Order: sequence, then C-alpha cells, then structure tokens
Amino acid sequence: MIKFNLKKVSLTSAILVFALMMLTLPSCKKSRSDLGKVLYQKTKNKVFKDATPEGLAEVFKTVLAEEKTKVSNPKLISAFYEENDYDPIFVMDHIFNGDVDLTANYFEKVNQHGLDPKMFNADKITALVAKFKDKRAIKNIDEAYRDIALLEITTANSLINYSNALQYGILSPRKIYQRYYTETKRPDSAGMSNILHVTNMKAYLDSIQPKDPQYLALQKALMDGSVAPGMSKEETTRYLVANMERLRWKNKPSQTRYVIVNIPDYRLDVMDNGRSVLNMKVCVGEGRNKDKENTLVDYDESDKIDRPFSRETPQLNSLIHSVQVNPVWNIPQSIASKEIMVEAAKDRYYLSNKNIDVYENGKKVDDPETIDFANAPKDKYEFKQRPGDDNSLGKIKFLFNNKSSVYLHDTPAKEPFNWPMRAVSHGCIRLGNPQGLAEQLFGPGATYDKIAKAMGEDNPEPTTIGLPTKMPVYITYVTCWVDDKGVMQFRPDVYGLDIVLYGHLQRFLASNDQLAQL
Repeated sequence: MIKFNLKKVSLTSAILVFALMMLTLPSCKKSRSDLGKVLYQKTKNKVFKDATPEGLAEVFKTVLAEEKTKVSNPKLISAFYEENDYDPIFVMDHIFNGDVDLTANYFEKVNQHGLDPKMFNADKITALVAKFKDKRAIKNIDEAYRDIALLEITTANSLINYSNALQYGILSPRKIYQRYYTETKRPDSAGMSNILHVTNMKAYLDSIQPKDPQYLALQKALMDGSVAPGMSKEETTRYLVANMERLRWKNKPSQTRYVIVNIPDYRLDVMDNGRSVLNMKVCVGEGRNKDKENTLVDYDESDKIDRPFSRETPQLNSLIHSVQVNPVWNIPQSIASKEIMVEAAKDRYYLSNKNIDVYENGKKVDDPETIDFANAPKDKYEFKQRPGDDNSLGKIKFLFNNKSSVYLHDTPAKEPFNWPMRAVSHGCIRLGNPQGLAEQLFGPGATYDKIAKAMGEDNPEPTTIGLPTKMPVYITYVTCWVDDKGVMQFRPDVYGLDIVLYGHLQRFLASNDQLAQL
C-alpha cells in the first residue's frame, strides 16, 4: 500500500498553482500607454501630446549608444532599460515631485565629501529638468525624446556613481597601490541595479551618507576650513580629502577584537569592542618619503605613480595563528646579499659574533670564516641567526599568513622606539611591548606563563605555540584622524601614499568621463 505525505502534496500543489498564476498574471512592468498625455498634463507643453512609448524607445536606443563611452556601467544601464521597455522612470516618477532636483542638489554638495559636483553632472541634470518645467523650452517631438533619454541615462549613471562614491570610495586601492593586500569590497552589479529601483529618493540619499564618527569629524573640519599646525590650508585640505576617501573604502575590521597597526603613527593597538585595551610604539619598514621631501602641496606628477621602496611595510589583513618563542631568523636573500655578506667580507668573525650560521645547498657550513664573501656569488649561501639576545627578531615573533613574508616581532634594538620617525626596519614590524601583546593574545594562564618563562631562558630553543583562537590583524595607513579627546591628529606621509592617492583623486575629479574607468 502506497502512503502519501499530505503536507508535501499540499505544498507541491501550492507551488504549481502559484507558478500557473505567475504565467497568467500581467507583467509587473509599468504600462506607459498614456506617456504623452501624462507628460502634457505635467509640462503643459503641447509637443508631448504626440509622445508614445514606441517612439521614445527607438530614440532611447540611439542615445544609449551615443552615451555609451560617458557612462560608468553601460552594460548594466542598457540591460536595465531594455528589460523595462525603455520606461523613463526618473522622468515619469521623479521629476515632477522634486526628486530629481533633490538628487541634483545632493550632487551639488559633494564638495562636503572632498569631491566635485561635475563628477555627477549636477548642472547638466538641473538644466534638463528646467527644460521639462518650461512649457516652451522643448520645440518638437524628436527633441522631447532625446531630452527624456538623455535625462534618464544621465540621472541613472550619476546616481550609481554617487552611491558608489559615498559607499565604496572613488578609487579601488588595489588599482593604485602595489603593496595593498587588505580585503576591500567594491561595488557589484546587483547592488548597482538595486539603486535604479529606489522609490523614496531622499530617504535613500540620506541613508548612504557615511555615518562613521571619524568621517563626520573630518567632514566637519573640511567644511570649517581647518588648518593644521605647521601646515598651509591647502595641505590640510588635501590631508582631509585623502583620508576621507580612505574612510569610504569598505576595508574596516568587522570583528569586535583585533590587532591594528597604523604605519604613519608607528603604533599598534589591540581593540576590544571599539576600545583600545593595549597600545604600543612600533617600528615599521623604511619608506621612500621618510625625510618628507615630497608633500601634498608641492609634488611632481610622477609621484602619483606608486613606486614602493623595497623595505616598505605592506597594507594587509590576516589572522595571527601562532607565535614562535626564541625564533630562528631565516635571513632573506636581499638582506643577506646587501648586508650580511658585506659585513662578513669586512670581518671574518662577524658571523660567529652574531650567532649566524651559513648553509650551502641546505647543509650547514662548518667553517664559514674561510669563505671569500667579497667575491662569492650573492645567491650561493643561505644564512640563519640562532636564538639569543642578539637575534634580530628578539625573543618572540607573531606569525600570520601574507604574501610579503612580514610579521610582528620583538627586537634587541630598543633605541629607535625613542625616535619620532620610526620607519627603520626591513619591512617587518618591531614591537615596543611584545610580551604585552602575547598576554593579550593568550590571556593569563599556563600557556602565557610558558611563553614568559621561555623568553627568559639563557640557552633558548625555538618553540612554536599556536593560538587557541586566531586573532585578526590589520596593517593600515592613516595620516589624519580625530583622537579620543576630539583633537585632530596629522602624521607625516612617510611612504608618500597620500600623494599617490590624492594624485589619482585629482585625475578623476578633473573629468567625469574618468568615472567610466572605475
């Protein structure tokens, strides 16, 4: 005997009925058979009496083809209007209730974000709207069709660009920086398509204004014309504009607890629910602009091209997964050839004094003092520094996966922590309080006690210990922010990354056509 599951049968039947209903129901697309009549009533211009959806569609296609090179996402916009039978939603639904004027008004005020209204065609949209509201401005039906299509395409394109700019930034950091490895979300076609379905324009435009307190503080400083100590107004403004763009990038930590390093501030913080529970001085990689030779006021056009110095610390995010106590330093080839071999050539006992072992073809060399390092091939030998007080990594290093082979580590060289300019390392980040970071990562208890004990041993052995919970780490580059006391802070552009960023922003601000490249 066959048994039926009545619930499943009922559900299946309901789905079939719904599918049949969907096939027989009329399309959800708006019917504009009364296009001409509605436009005439709203404009009082007799030209629109002869307007039809079919006549508009033919002209709309032509204008779309003509404007293709001027819009950022031509395929997306073309597909949207094709799917909707070239229905002019902005003209029909948003002009005469003031929405398009309102939208253009938001575009006109983008200088509050350090942007230019020309990027979003504010004047062009305002002028086209004025033609529709002047019953004598549009002279014939062909002009009417073209103006409808042009206003529709321009508004759609500008609204998408404005939305993307405020929510994601003008630039993709991956495209302007060579050493940028932080996960950064960029606009996608689904999100941009949704913008074209907005019904409450004001509510939407208000919703995309960045709400981050840091952004609002920089925005206020920009509008107030603030001037930083020791800077001109021009340079201060450019600092604010560059860092507001950074704040628009979707690359901020989403976790409640994480480690963050700000390269220009030479500082590390452990953040917990928005509060710094540990901070310390750090030393970062040596930068191309450490002597402040180039500024945001006076710089060469070539400075817009990102040319990282070989020792610059990259921007990235990752997860700290383990620590190595009393680490061995596997000396990178670049350091070995440019520094270690040079010193060994001058002093035959340099390697033994620094506890550095030499390897050839993976085997340890017993008597490296006999090697003529002055004439030896640069890539013939490998070098490793044993654990100890002189080890360049100090007593502990913190490991996280990244393409640049950088990590956080202790150091025997403490003096640089007293310097105001601490871009002095080979690329890794030296910690002012490595033991404090270890305690934050592992918490008090047996594991941390083991780490602290191992760091104090006289004859140390390398020991690797995994974190019970991996800790997110972000290495960032921010030169302007408001501190906890509400005081605006500025830091020198030690890597010249502000110059690169501001230069690219100016290129895009100069012409809205550039937005097509975003």
